[in-house]
Amino acid sequence: MAVGVIIHISVGSEKRTEFFSEDRLSIGADESCDLQIHTKQVESAGMWVELENTDGVFRITKFDPSLGFTINEKPVRRFIAISDGDTLRIEKSDISFAFFSLSEKPTLITTNRDQPHIAQFIEEAAIESATSPKRDDAKTFLREFTRELLREVSITTKLIVLVLALGFLSGVLYLGYAVSRELRESRELAARQADTIDRLEKTLGTASSQIEELDKSNKDLFKTVSLAQNVRVDYGNGVCLIIGVYDLVDRRSGRVLRYPDAGAYRSEPFEQAASEDATQQPGAISGLTTEGSGSPVEYDFIGTGFHVGGGYIVTNRHVLQPWTEDDVVKSMMSSSNGRARVKRLVIYFPNYPQPFTLKVREYSGREDLAVASIDPTMLPTDVPVLPLENDSEASTIGKTVVTIGYPSGPDRLLAMVDEDEAKSINQRFGNSRQNLINFLAQSKKIVPLTTQGAITDLDTRRIVHDAKTAEGGSGAPLFGQTGKVIGVNFGVFTENTASNMAVPIKFVIDLLRKAGWKTAEELEQDSLTAQSANSNTNSAVVR
Repeated sequence: MAVGVIIHISVGSEKRTEFFSEDRLSIGADESCDLQIHTKQVESAGMWVELENTDGVFRITKFDPSLGFTINEKPVRRFIAISDGDTLRIEKSDISFAFFSLSEKPTLITTNRDQPHIAQFIEEAAIESATSPKRDDAKTFLREFTRELLREVSITTKLIVLVLALGFLSGVLYLGYAVSRELRESRELAARQADTIDRLEKTLGTASSQIEELDKSNKDLFKTVSLAQNVRVDYGNGVCLIIGVYDLVDRRSGRVLRYPDAGAYRSEPFEQAASEDATQQPGAISGLTTEGSGSPVEYDFIGTGFHVGGGYIVTNRHVLQPWTEDDVVKSMMSSSNGRARVKRLVIYFPNYPQPFTLKVREYSGREDLAVASIDPTMLPTDVPVLPLENDSEASTIGKTVVTIGYPSGPDRLLAMVDEDEAKSINQRFGNSRQNLINFLAQSKKIVPLTTQGAITDLDTRRIVHDAKTAEGGSGAPLFGQTGKVIGVNFGVFTENTASNMAVPIKFVIDLLRKAGWKTAEELEQDSLTAQSANSNTNSAVVR
């Protein structure tokens, strides 16, 4: 037998649960209704529906037909019985009522089955909620519902849940600890690996440095071994053979000085006659004169020079002024009041048959250096420019050096051909060194000699080395390990090959600057400046 009813009301988003124990229950918007609904969705302001408990069953006795009531999606009719779970709705609105009945337990008649619709503890929770002062608060029902639910759960179940909860918490804590330990070990491992990598990188860097040093040493060794060959191939054609002729003239009249008779002429002026010596020579030549038919006092000379760009040729002062180093000639000039006069001065480059006229530009006052030049427009384009070393550290005792020149003059050039051919050439041109060299040039047999050695000593004005050379090699370039010219040979000691000497290149550069020489970069910059000036001039003319 029903002792009350529980109604779940839903109006839009608002939901509530109410319990009523009256036998007659009215629902509507009127203040006299037991359950009042305040909403604008329904225009009716009176009672909407009335329920009455008849024989323990709630039935709908009255309802407003204009509201379009439905129960379980079916039209409502009078005296229809309300069952547990039935839902009453108002058409075209979001207002609904769900009903659940509470029954009084029988005392005389009982059954072995529980009520199928609602549990006893829910029923008690609903009743307690309905009698609570905060009847309008759904939270009261939920609180009482939870309390009754806990009362119904057995102690065994509670212990099992507690054990499970403790196990779950223990598992979470263990997993957290395990994860934390793994992370810590991972960080430590990462730190050890980073340290190992750092050590390996340092070791690798050291090994790389050693490899670089070894590679540099190998390259230096290779350059040292192949230095002579490389500079010969790259710059040998820029080393020229200098040949000239000078005679003696009277200082006052400028007339040519001659020997007193034809027999006094020597075909080889560089070689002293067998019967002559240093003490006899002045007396033998004291009779030089500007009259008569005797042979002119005339000498030829040879040496080495090299091209540094723009037609400029570097050599020794004594190569271009050989009389300053010949005591016999100086004695002749002193006794006859004569002076030397250059009659012919030319150079030959390897593989070029024609000679190039050489013009003296500058002499060094202290160092044995001279700068001359040829017409740059006549210079073959494939004659290389020998690079000059600006680094003073390139000249160090023990470093390898290479010299390229023409020691021993035509004698060495003839030694390079077959013996029979050399004899034939000597027979044809033996009396004229100039004709001999001209023939060798036409035959493309003017080839410089390349020798290699090492620096044995040096100071600020001298580089001493043991690269073999000889007379005629004066003025030859001395290359350092960098493949650039570090000096100019000027002293040859045939009895001590370790004492050949060269003037450091810094003195050469100073003399070249004085003569007007410029580097390729400076010439290019001058050309760009000139072009810019011409462009500006043309623009001004157009305006």
